[in-house]
Amino acid sequence: MSARPLRGRRPDPRTLTPEVRALVRAQLGRRQVLRGGAAAGLGLGLAACGTGGTPSGGGSAGARPSPAQDVSAEDPTLNWANWTLYLDLAEDGETYPSLEAFQEQTGIAVTYSEDIDSNDSFYGRVQGQLANGDDIGQDVVVLTDWMAGRMIRLGYTQELDEANLPNKTNMLANLQDIDFDPGRAHSLPWQSGFSGIAWNKDELPDGLTSVSDLWRPELKGRVEVLDEMRDTMGLLLLEQGVDVSGDWSADDFGAALEVLEEQVSSGQIRQVVGNSYKEDLVSGDAIACVGWSGDITQINFENGDRWGFAIPDAGGMLWTDNMMVPVGSPRKTNAETLMNYYYDPEVAAQVAAWVNYVCPVEGAQEAMVAIDPELAENPFIFPTEEFLSNVYVTRSLTAAEESDFSAQFQEVIGR
Repeated sequence: MSARPLRGRRPDPRTLTPEVRALVRAQLGRRQVLRGGAAAGLGLGLAACGTGGTPSGGGSAGARPSPAQDVSAEDPTLNWANWTLYLDLAEDGETYPSLEAFQEQTGIAVTYSEDIDSNDSFYGRVQGQLANGDDIGQDVVVLTDWMAGRMIRLGYTQELDEANLPNKTNMLANLQDIDFDPGRAHSLPWQSGFSGIAWNKDELPDGLTSVSDLWRPELKGRVEVLDEMRDTMGLLLLEQGVDVSGDWSADDFGAALEVLEEQVSSGQIRQVVGNSYKEDLVSGDAIACVGWSGDITQINFENGDRWGFAIPDAGGMLWTDNMMVPVGSPRKTNAETLMNYYYDPEVAAQVAAWVNYVCPVEGAQEAMVAIDPELAENPFIFPTEEFLSNVYVTRSLTAAEESDFSAQFQEVIGR
């Protein structure tokens, strides 16, 4: 298993329980807190992660499609769409040890695909099918808070059966009840993470401390930013002194967008992209970017610790990606069985050791000690109150704001 401890060390298999040892078959390895430290601890910080960015736009809640009939008992298969580098990958580069163990334990054959590059692009491909209640070919999808909120509000997801999710009680307490999905009736958090700035340490040995550093003349044409509006615009708003979790305005958004438009039109920004920015960092086409915390840890593990990552001095963004069952999926019970499996603390710790994102499962930090004690102290996986004091979640947008801001952003980035 090619999981990703920060220093690339193998755990001593003699220290692992039989259950964890079954998962760790090879080397271990891999997306609202107010300014001033208002968090009461990890739980509160992640609770904010679950409350921000829920859109009211994206369609009206009219006639809702009906959920598909569940044929899980007759069809022990499952299709799972996720982001890239978001599940523990074996050294062969083809298999996922935790998923292999799941299939062996349950007899459910899983087809796993890294099919999500951005929330908007994935939603754009399947929205018509979802609106009709059709099967999109995926039984589990993993989407960020604001898009999860849209999917749930429009009736594009199925209500989960708690009887199939006994491990749901392991969810961090303040992630259990969020505004876009009260009681987590339709979603379970997969991972959380931070959006900040990253750079090639050979090219920029002194590092970067602010978003404005990306606009240095010597970086022209070598900078990339994310096409996730809440990440890129959130960092730009914070850079201008705006508390994105508070009561900011259209004028604030417009002022930050002017900065982005200037940097895109001048050629300072090479591309506005989704997950593919990682490949551009590795190839050298980009040497600085707005990026996601776990991604940088991942490519460092594979490529010799060549990149730095920082929460900008003005603040960074915090988000959660969520597992959901699309309305047309005919294998909901199989999907719930998978979700429940990944909420076992030892399995969650195994995944977190590889993905290096914030783990939503209570007990995983203790389980991580058996895998790698240093990872158990890693603030990018198990953030401290101090670490969370300078990260933010964009407040919920009204329907008009969602439509207006998205249209402006897409126009500037050329979509």
